[in-house]
Amino acid sequence: VVPDDPAPDAVRRLADLLAGVNGVDEVRLDLAWLERLRHLAELGSRLALALAVLFGLGVLLVVGNTIRLAVESRRQEIEVVMLIGATHAFVRRPFLYSGAWYGLGGGLLAWGLLTLGSQWLAMPVTALAASYGATFSLPQLGPSGSAILLVCSTLLGLLGAWIAVSRHLAGIRPR
Repeated sequence: VVPDDPAPDAVRRLADLLAGVNGVDEVRLDLAWLERLRHLAELGSRLALALAVLFGLGVLLVVGNTIRLAVESRRQEIEVVMLIGATHAFVRRPFLYSGAWYGLGGGLLAWGLLTLGSQWLAMPVTALAASYGATFSLPQLGPSGSAILLVCSTLLGLLGAWIAVSRHLAGIRPR
């Protein structure tokens, strides 16, 4: 018997229901492996969240450093533009665009790596599940997940650029 819902309470209810059926002498239920699997899935979920936070921080640092280097390489140009009356928003805008493009590029790279990794692992995971008599496939990102990934990566790039440019524009004074 394969339960529709693998939750421990649902499996217990199914066992109780089967025990009450005429002609059933014994129902054996081993929930230990189900609990281990649930804990393992929870661990995987938390590990994925921790990796996502670390990679997001990495995006902020990489984009921030790249934009900082771009600001430093254009320092004299920025000083001249500020001498003729350019505002910080005017100077900041091209760097923000660059940060957004860097973030989008990183998001597209991450999306491609996730897609390739999922396809690369699909057959071994399916074979492992089949060896236990189960059917399991790796979850795919899908259109909404892909859109969220790309939007978040673009926003992280924009945020990293904003922080870097704001910090360095405060230190640039026209002579």
